[in-house]
Amino acid sequence: MSDATSTITDNAVGGDIGRLLQTIVREAPDAIVYADARGIIRLWNHGAERVFGFAEAEALGQSLDIIIPEGLRARHWAGYSATMQSGSTRYGAGEILAVPAMRKNGRRLSIEFTILPFRDDAGRMQGIAAILRDVTVRFEETRALRRQLAEQSIPPPAPAAGHERPHTNA
Repeated sequence: MSDATSTITDNAVGGDIGRLLQTIVREAPDAIVYADARGIIRLWNHGAERVFGFAEAEALGQSLDIIIPEGLRARHWAGYSATMQSGSTRYGAGEILAVPAMRKNGRRLSIEFTILPFRDDAGRMQGIAAILRDVTVRFEETRALRRQLAEQSIPPPAPAAGHERPHTNA
């Protein structure tokens, strides 16, 4: 933050910017998860508990695999490793990634998220924070609507042989 922004923010919250930021991260309704360079969960907020079903104590110290469906893990780790090595990703610039995820009870859900690469003072990648939102209901509604539209645009099947409609000359 710039000095001017910091001063304005400090004045707005009575000089306690640290407490403000902690409250925002802890209480945000969206999941906020931070994983270190090895993909070990180091921060898990209340939103993450709600979205994924794991209490903070259950998630901290675990691999991100606890929320990644098994069939998608290889692809996830390839992208995670590439981001850790390069320090860049298109999803950190405001683009939203939509993927399946997994709850503690094994139920799949659809999430959208952005990521924030985290670097040390020397610029080396230390980990990745993600802000995630459960969009399962919207995804399922959209899929149902697409299915309905597809069904409506399909012409009715041709009548079976011997069951043709009579032609009328009206």
